[in-house]
Amino acid sequence: MTLAPRLLALPAVVLLSAGVLAGCATQAATAPETDPTSGSPAGGDVTEVEVDAAWLDDGRIIGLVTSGSSTCVPPADGATLEADGSLSVTLIEPDADQPCTRDLVPRVTLVDVPEGVDPSQDLAISVTGDGYIGSTDLEGAEGLTGGGMTDYLPSAGWTDTEGQFVLLSWGSSTCVPVVSEATASGPAEVTVTFETPPADQACTMDMAPRASVIGVDGLEEDSDVALVLAGTPEFDNVRITINGEN
Repeated sequence: MTLAPRLLALPAVVLLSAGVLAGCATQAATAPETDPTSGSPAGGDVTEVEVDAAWLDDGRIIGLVTSGSSTCVPPADGATLEADGSLSVTLIEPDADQPCTRDLVPRVTLVDVPEGVDPSQDLAISVTGDGYIGSTDLEGAEGLTGGGMTDYLPSAGWTDTEGQFVLLSWGSSTCVPVVSEATASGPAEVTVTFETPPADQACTMDMAPRASVIGVDGLEEDSDVALVLAGTPEFDNVRITINGEN
């Protein structure tokens, strides 16, 4: 199954609130020209940015976390498995006329994992964007196999940032669940409560991936952490395990 066309249209949802809409000075949505000798955008200064990553959907998807406007999330223009076993991802900017909030928050770009990647093993990831580069090492997560078709079930994975994980759910792209709070409900358990949607909310009937960056404090364990989803009819005490270690 190819997720890429569907992923490019989706914004990521973050636990932090968004600011007031304003026009962002972004470039057109085309892949940046790169210097073939360096893999960096050609011309002008290149900024190094922080990147985090998490395994999702049994290793079929990687959630790349960058910082910027919560409403102008850069989609991935493909991912390439290099000869040395590392993964190269190019991010593209939204259209220049797209309105963007002036917030600076962690947001998620969903990336299809190409064939040949074993999610149970460590993976070096390099990211190239419009005027910036970044890299991260994603630790392998025991038990993940990758490949095959998605089961359309919620999944979550830890990033390298303490207390931070990415949550992936599937459903209507116009009715994205909004996180109300995330708390440590046990030594190795996190409970995420979602806001109750309006009764008259109209939702499209598509089945799309929705991603959230969530932070939690107070856990005593850093692996085999259970995640309980609650607060809406869609998530009524759903229980899963957060992939990896934090």
